[in-house]
Amino acid sequence: MTTPRPQPRERSREDLDGRLSGAARAWLAEALAEAAHAADRPRETPGPYVSASWELRFASAGRHCGQEHADAVRVLLLHAARADADTLTRLYRHGAAAERRAVLLALPPLVPGPEALPLIEDALRTHDTRLVAAAVGPYAAAHLDPHAWRHAVLKCLFTDVPVDAVADLPGRARGDAELARMLADYAAERTAAGRPVPAGLHRVLALTVPPEES
Repeated sequence: MTTPRPQPRERSREDLDGRLSGAARAWLAEALAEAAHAADRPRETPGPYVSASWELRFASAGRHCGQEHADAVRVLLLHAARADADTLTRLYRHGAAAERRAVLLALPPLVPGPEALPLIEDALRTHDTRLVAAAVGPYAAAHLDPHAWRHAVLKCLFTDVPVDAVADLPGRARGDAELARMLADYAAERTAAGRPVPAGLHRVLALTVPPEES
């Protein structure tokens, strides 16, 4: 099992410039300029797709800027390109895990509607905890239906993803009797099997108390 890194806060260009080497800053400046130029161009006409130059840079961000900055660089590139749902889906489907993670992190505000939910659902089916942690961010909080969202919370508990990764956890869990039932059942199963109950479970369970009872 891969241990998820904490989700990075979205970094500004200025913040990244202060962390990158001179060569990496120059590379990022060129990459962002290419992405912004692509955003201002009309969408391609139908036909065989050829990767834009900024998309190639999206894939190579870790090599040029360092793996510790790759998420932030890729998110900036996606925002600069104003990537739409089709572009994000293509990058996700053809990308490695690190690229998929960046797509998930970048979804809000690029996709205001639920069109990118298939990417969230795909990530939640994996056993890659980095993807699971990215999938339960603000986009999932805004668009997953209650049933799918509850199972996403349980997926975090199953895979030891910290519940802090779940965006708007207090707001969505508050008064959710069905989530409380699912958590209680899971805790009972773990206890009956002689296995420890995940530490985050009781925290989430406490959040399910209806407002009038808290």
